[in-house]
Amino acid sequence: MKSRINDILKEIEKKKKELVKEYELLKETYSFYIEWRKVIFSKKTKEYNKKFKQNLLKYIFTAKVRHIISIPFIYGMIFPAFFLDLFLIIYQQTCFRLYWIPLVKRRDFIIYDRRFLDYLNIIQKVNCIYCSRVNGLFSYAVEIAGRTEKYWCPIKASKKLKWWHPRQRYFADYGDPEWFKECFNKNDVFTKYD
Repeated sequence: MKSRINDILKEIEKKKKELVKEYELLKETYSFYIEWRKVIFSKKTKEYNKKFKQNLLKYIFTAKVRHIISIPFIYGMIFPAFFLDLFLIIYQQTCFRLYWIPLVKRRDFIIYDRRFLDYLNIIQKVNCIYCSRVNGLFSYAVEIAGRTEKYWCPIKASKKLKWWHPRQRYFADYGDPEWFKECFNKNDVFTKYD
């Protein structure tokens, strides 16, 4: 007898689709459209947004000491992030091709759209690009790990997780050996899901 976990995960996926629709409504609310990965605001919205842009010198000279002290620690993460990205590319290009798992597209996870916001000064834009890059990279890594887990160890955890990736709805219930045998080393859900 299978648990209700999959039903609940399906409901979560349905809510995620509703969330995507809400994001689409933002285009109307804030008067922008996307063309070739470039966000284009209406002229009226651009003018309005520029009113909120903080002066660069004021931004620098009013920075809190704790923010200045943290700069080398925050930006020092660029190096491990670079190596993580490199190793993920190598791992995925090697292992996923051997297992016939569809490759994860980086561009679906690392999105640099905040640079188009006229109310951000240059430092804020650089910070946003950095955050987009690193958080997108971590999301990209989770998707790669999730696909790997789906292939090699498709078993739900025995207790509630703090967070889970969408692939787990295809995992066997913890303690269900028949379902695990059915799921192990299967690629069929990758094309259904993607």
